[in-house]
Amino acid sequence: MEHVNWIHNIPFFSIFLAMFCGIITPLIKNGKTAYKVHALMVLIVAIMSAILLVNVTTTGESFTFMMGHFPAPWGNELRAGPLEAMMALIFSVVMLLTTTGGQEFIFHDIVPEKQSFYFIMLNALFGSMLALAYTNDIFTAYVFIEILTIASCALIMAKGTAQAMVGTTHYLVISLLGSGTILLGISILYSITGHLLFPQMKEAIVELVATGQYTFPLLVVTGFVFIGLAIKSALFPFHSMLPGAYQAAVPTSSGVLSGLVLKSYIFLAIKLIYSVFSVDVMLQLKIIDILFVFGLAGMVMGSVYAMRETRMKRMLAYSSVAQIGYIYMGIGMSTRIAMVAACFHILAHAVTKSMLFLCCGQMVQDSGGKEQIYYLRGAARRNPVAGIGFTVGALSMVGVPLFVGFISKLYFATASVYSPGKMAAVLIVLGISMILNAMYFLPSVIAIWTPVKTEGEEQTRVSVSPAFGVCIILFVLINIALGVYYRPFIEVIERGIILLQ
Repeated sequence: MEHVNWIHNIPFFSIFLAMFCGIITPLIKNGKTAYKVHALMVLIVAIMSAILLVNVTTTGESFTFMMGHFPAPWGNELRAGPLEAMMALIFSVVMLLTTTGGQEFIFHDIVPEKQSFYFIMLNALFGSMLALAYTNDIFTAYVFIEILTIASCALIMAKGTAQAMVGTTHYLVISLLGSGTILLGISILYSITGHLLFPQMKEAIVELVATGQYTFPLLVVTGFVFIGLAIKSALFPFHSMLPGAYQAAVPTSSGVLSGLVLKSYIFLAIKLIYSVFSVDVMLQLKIIDILFVFGLAGMVMGSVYAMRETRMKRMLAYSSVAQIGYIYMGIGMSTRIAMVAACFHILAHAVTKSMLFLCCGQMVQDSGGKEQIYYLRGAARRNPVAGIGFTVGALSMVGVPLFVGFISKLYFATASVYSPGKMAAVLIVLGISMILNAMYFLPSVIAIWTPVKTEGEEQTRVSVSPAFGVCIILFVLINIALGVYYRPFIEVIERGIILLQ
């Protein structure tokens, strides 16, 4: 009997466990019990992901897991290497900390009879993100893109307010535009390659390029797929769905959507570049240059829009647009070190923006629900834990040394040296964006620590739930740890990208 390596089953069981918990959650009527099931599931997946990461890093190899034993061209495969395992681990850790630290928002903002349904969607969303990280065939990727879209909309509308409905509708319309574009691209790609698995598709595309066949259809296909993913990940100018959605959603939902969901689409795009289209083909078709230009524009315009905002949640939403621009700028430089910087910035933004939304939500709640930065003056003094978390997150986004955001920006600047034709644009826009980041984040930090003038209000302290306090402290420690001991993560990313190629 052939020996079965149980490590190779971890990707499948991680996705299966998340989806299974989504199936059984409707049987749970109590929201707090549903949360416990969700948290236990995410913790188990995090442990399995850590074991997988250690294994594939130690062996220095990647592997594929064939589901159902259906061979090409219609097979269904998962692939796991150092990069996929690390992304799954980060997704799990950030999801666990965000939902645990933000559980009070869920139980406060969502009516009790709908709380278990919220965790159904959260489990489906988590399973979809894992599937996009591990998938090795494009049909499975599309299926989970649609599940992720539906689950995301459900998380936005969970609050049930009119504002949430409007935000959900806007988010759904834009997301469906991206989904339709991706589906068109996949359909045409299958018709000209005859395959759905990434490796076989790559071989067919390389042969088509070498022989000069289907040159224009291939250009259209590549444009459809990557523009669709750009829309789904809110790359400028396809960002209009974010501010209204994040402002209306429960802070926990905003943290998950901004910190994790957008990154799932980007990570899939990175996998497609290496595993399906190849960097050479992307350069030849000029698609990667278009993503580069959009990324540069997003870095500046996202920050400009954020500077104009007076409401903190919307400011954080526009900040996400700018940070997404950073990642696409790295992808657009098309060198290995630039892609390493882009992948590291995915981690940096995930652990930072989720913390920022939780802290923002807590300070807004402590200030009587007022979202304007003016009315949040003194909020950090009333709730020092939220104030410290927001300050650390803001400094990280600006790019202050010792925090994780500084490292990714340093690597972007370093990567520009290896792209001479794009170096000047990268360095100029990088400098402008960092200044703009400081111009809206630092005044916000100053405002929340500024004492209020009302007699006695300055001394008022609010109680902080232990779960929120512990999670914010862990977020801060992770942020600093990634900013100081970043080399092991960089090495894992480098090794993972080499194996993808």
